[in-house]
Amino acid sequence: MLVLTRKNGESIRVADGIIFTILECGKGQVKVGISAPAHLSIHREEVYLRIREENLAAAQASSAVQALMKGVPKSLLKLVKGSGHSEGERGEPGQ
Repeated sequence: MLVLTRKNGESIRVADGIIFTILECGKGQVKVGISAPAHLSIHREEVYLRIREENLAAAQASSAVQALMKGVPKSLLKLVKGSGHSEGERGEPGQ
């Protein structure tokens, strides 16, 4: 870990286009401004960890659904795909 000392208004540059600026120090807190390209996500650590956990849970759920679908006979899958009805479409028999 690199440890640097900075005063209010001073900055730290990380790679091209990423700048951390110390905005305010005091009362046990430091306010830091971050300038970075729009394609980079910037999160507080606790938010990043929550997002990562939710993404892992979603990926595991998706894998579970795919595993369940492997057990469905192909003939049944063809019936569902070839029914000609889109979601939300309701039709009476004989129409």
